[in-house]
Amino acid sequence: MGKRYNTAVKDVDLDKLYSLADASDLVKKTATAKFDESIELHVRLGNDPRQSDQQIRGTVALPNGTGKDRRVAVIAKGEKAKDAEAAGADLVGHADLVEEIQKGKFDFDVLVATPDVMKDIAKLGRVLGPRGLMPNPKSGTVTFDVKKAVNELKAGRVEFKNDDYGILHLGIGKKSFEPAKIVENAKAVLSTILKMKPSSSKGVYVRSVALSSTMGPGIKVNPNEKF
Repeated sequence: MGKRYNTAVKDVDLDKLYSLADASDLVKKTATAKFDESIELHVRLGNDPRQSDQQIRGTVALPNGTGKDRRVAVIAKGEKAKDAEAAGADLVGHADLVEEIQKGKFDFDVLVATPDVMKDIAKLGRVLGPRGLMPNPKSGTVTFDVKKAVNELKAGRVEFKNDDYGILHLGIGKKSFEPAKIVENAKAVLSTILKMKPSSSKGVYVRSVALSSTMGPGIKVNPNEKF
């Protein structure tokens, strides 16, 4: 580990379970890089990710946004394309945008599509899938209500999905955020996750929670705190 990390970790009791408020204060203190580090939330769940009915995937609107400007592209046609433009989408198109993506041009962070054009972008699965950019109904990126989708994505709606180990990783802000805003965003995520507990999941559902900055140490949060 580098000198900056070793200095930062001295302020953290690695065996302690901090309150979310205290962890938010501490994660800012340990984010000492010269750039505006991202603040990340990591949640280890007790679900079995091998079971399809125990997959945890969804979206949540962060009340204070992510602190990052997201470029939103929309593949739609007719009035829906006009709705996307009116909502402030960065890129809007149909066949022309599909062709650009096929050529390897990915000048966007998230892609939204209307259900009626999904047949046209199915061929993009090989290039969009590995990048996590393929529109999906479960993430709210396949919808006829493109205006709502664009507005929410621009405002700070984020997608989450457990990995193969049952862990969720989300960016919930920047070190420039006030601690209270980090707490609000974290609570929005955690309360959403708690509501999604599968009925077939047994035992402890939220096993551990941690906050960290891009270059800083992980700070354990008490998973039994009421979120």
